[in-house]
Amino acid sequence: MQTFTPKKYINVYLCLGSNMGDRMGHLRMASDLITKNIGNIAKKSHLYDTQPWGNTEQDAFLNQVVMVNTTLDPRDILKEITQIEREMGRARKENDKWGPRQIDIDILLYGKRIIRDKGLEIPHPELHKRAFVLVPLMELAPEYEHPILKQQIDELFMACEDPSEVVMLDIR
Repeated sequence: MQTFTPKKYINVYLCLGSNMGDRMGHLRMASDLITKNIGNIAKKSHLYDTQPWGNTEQDAFLNQVVMVNTTLDPRDILKEITQIEREMGRARKENDKWGPRQIDIDILLYGKRIIRDKGLEIPHPELHKRAFVLVPLMELAPEYEHPILKQQIDELFMACEDPSEVVMLDIR
């Protein structure tokens, strides 16, 4: 007799952003590739028109947070994200951390895990400082507790000092 062990699914929150070309089309394509290569997108926030972060001399971003059910470990997710970004035309440059891009995908949270490795930090180390991340994340998981800061996402938003404008579009 053969026994089967069900796979353990983890909820992962990813932030998607685009400020070049067909921003909405880029987010849709990224979502399709995430579903194909990482896991089922269980929830999507609305789309948000947001001011650029870091380098403010560029076009506005379209941002969205998605919750993905996956069996992949964090390193494999990072590999898949990097491949999706490359496939969509993004070339990461060391000296252009906050430059314009067709697509940017960041791992915000991976269950309740805390990971601090070279090239991979989960929860995202800047999550609590960025309104363009907190607003859509709060839409999906307002009571989710940040595993390091021990505050809920809505509490982090209320304490956030980022004055950037985040405008919800009536689109998911």
